Amino acid sequence: MHAVTPQAFRLTRGADLKLSILDAIKYHNIPAGCVASVVGCLSRLVIRTADGKSTIDIHEDVEIISVSGTLTPDHVHLHIAVANKQGEVVGGHLMEGSIVSHTAEVCLFSFPNMSFTREFDGVTGYTELVVGKQ
Repeated sequence: MHAVTPQAFRLTRGADLKLSILDAIKYHNIPAGCVASVVGCLSRLVIRTADGKSTIDIHEDVEIISVSGTLTPDHVHLHIAVANKQGEVVGGHLMEGSIVSHTAEVCLFSFPNMSFTREFDGVTGYTELVVGKQ
C-alpha cells in the first residue's frame, strides 16, 4: 500500500468549494488527507476570521492564492487566501458558500495507513484533529 495516494479533480462554475472537497473525500473514501493544491477563482468568498466568530462575505471575483487543510471523512478544516483585482490578499477559515466562478483545480493527498477524526476540545471550544492508524 502506498504511503500517499493523490486525487485530483476540477470544479466548474457554481460549485461550493468546501462542500465539493468534502464530497470528494466521501466519494474516494479518504480516511485521512490534506490539500496539496487548489488553483482557480471564486465569485463569492465566505471566511471566518481569526477571532473565531466574525465572518467576511465577499461578492466579487477573487483569485485563489492558497488553500491548505486537513481532511477527515466527515469534516474538512480548510484555510484559504485569495487576491482581489487590485492584488490585495485576504484569508481565513473557508466556510460553506464560497462559490467557484470559472474553475478550481483541486489536488488532494490521501494517507491510507492513517485515520483522521475530530473530537471536541473544551480548551479551544472546537472539534480538533485526532490522528490514528488504519
